[in-house]
Amino acid sequence: MKEWTIFYTDDDEDDLSIFTDAVEALSLKVNLQTYSGGEKLLNAVNNPPPTPNVIFLDLNMPGKNGFDVLNELKGSKEKSDIPVIIFSTSNEPSIIEKCMALGANYFITKPVLMKDIIKSIEHSLTINWKEFVPDRKSFVYKL
Repeated sequence: MKEWTIFYTDDDEDDLSIFTDAVEALSLKVNLQTYSGGEKLLNAVNNPPPTPNVIFLDLNMPGKNGFDVLNELKGSKEKSDIPVIIFSTSNEPSIIEKCMALGANYFITKPVLMKDIIKSIEHSLTINWKEFVPDRKSFVYKL
């Protein structure tokens, strides 16, 4: 069984806690690292170990927001291959479009129900990130 290392950043402590609870409910082996801001996430990514298999990224954060972090990650030769999943309360088409243009690999609007949060994370970990190339239809997770 594969062990996943997931990095998740969000400035909302409740969201970090909910995400942690959801990951603990998965039937997969996961090493979850959470960060309370974009700068902390970038520092962790740039100073392994561990190295994430996938990054879940909130957009609306003070300081370095999700767009800044995404831009930095995808602009780095060494880090651009790490899949970045936007995990945001937004579902605005212009924001989704901007995330796709900046190189995000996937977009999930944060579900309200815990079972749906678990399902969305679980689904994300079934994707073969080495081969997945998002298009307008496959970029956004649909419950």
